[in-house]
Amino acid sequence: MERSYHLLINSMENSSIEKSGDDDELSFQQREYQQKMSENLNDGQPKENKILSFKSKAPQAKEGYANNLKVLYSAGKPSVSKAASARHIPNVPEKVLDAPELLDDYYLHLLDWSVNNHLAVALSSSVYIWNAGDGSITALTQLEEPDYICSLSWIKEGNVLGMGLSSGLTQLWDVGQQKLIRTMGSHEGRVTTLSWNAYILSSGSRSGQIFHHDVRVADHLVGTLAGHSQEVCGLKWSQDGRLLASGGNDNQVNIWENMNTTALHTFSQHQAAIRAVSWCPWQNNILATGGGTADRTIRLWNCTTGLCLKEVNTNSQVSSLVWSPHYKEIISGHGFSNNQLTIWSYPSMSKVADLSGHTGRVLELCVSPDGQMVVSAAADETIRMWKCWAVDKKEKKKSDSKGSHPISVLGRTIR
Repeated sequence: MERSYHLLINSMENSSIEKSGDDDELSFQQREYQQKMSENLNDGQPKENKILSFKSKAPQAKEGYANNLKVLYSAGKPSVSKAASARHIPNVPEKVLDAPELLDDYYLHLLDWSVNNHLAVALSSSVYIWNAGDGSITALTQLEEPDYICSLSWIKEGNVLGMGLSSGLTQLWDVGQQKLIRTMGSHEGRVTTLSWNAYILSSGSRSGQIFHHDVRVADHLVGTLAGHSQEVCGLKWSQDGRLLASGGNDNQVNIWENMNTTALHTFSQHQAAIRAVSWCPWQNNILATGGGTADRTIRLWNCTTGLCLKEVNTNSQVSSLVWSPHYKEIISGHGFSNNQLTIWSYPSMSKVADLSGHTGRVLELCVSPDGQMVVSAAADETIRMWKCWAVDKKEKKKSDSKGSHPISVLGRTIR
């Protein structure tokens, strides 16, 4: 302000001098004042010189800034705290569990986390239930050799566990009572993947067929889908229960609407088996799929229009995909050659973080019921838990205040 005032007065006085042609109009005091101001403000240099000058260019604006010509650099305290603009993602797991005899088979689904905070794990011919609340472990069942467990899936209410077997059978277990409720046949090959839609349990097998089982009735087989020529290794119903996505070893993804036996869409852009299929939790028509070693891509699909919205090359086999219920993010599990987890931002699919630690390929991912923890099972026979989606404590209290999940009555109606 002082410099501006000095230059303004100086300019006005010089202008008046030029008009009068007489330097005597400036008083001795004024000339002395000007000289001292020049010395103090300009460091003894001529007044035309800049007060500040940069030897190097000013730093560039942050990516996405609206106008990089209007960047304000300040040494003062920022108005927004760092905690509000970024979150910490731990790069080490919260917990590591041993999983001896976990089958290293890309096509199987050997892990699932229930709404009751129970983690079901299949280790060869045995199934164990780990209570994440108190840390206790319960042995649910053990098959006779050479049979083994191929797939696990909890019903939405969390009291019944679906189990696909290598013999082609599908079993339903009441986990609370540790009791086998029923056994359903029909499949010619092993049952590699399961997905629930209310009282309908859909199962995919090595034969390429998908069966719909109505678990309420004795004649359980109510639908057959024959859209794959090879083993079905990915199967998932959308949140609203309207669309079913299936991925196969024939490199195809099929979208089925309700109980229709003709595919709504068939996607054949992947160049390898599609095991990873996952529906967006806040957009029921958005599907994420991941391809195997010969493909290594993640694709996002609009299943209303049938268009591919995004394709990302991950440079690694994609084995599993899980969306976050709290953040606009998706996490992928990888096999050859990275053997890691990667968090991606949606919809840009820019990489947020890599989570490494597994020494074998990651086979399965699933998320905890509160949406904060991701669990990974890998060929190194370990299960690792990553708290990568921690939420604000205030938000957590809001969600907790909504109450617990209702108890299912399906346990009484399954025959």
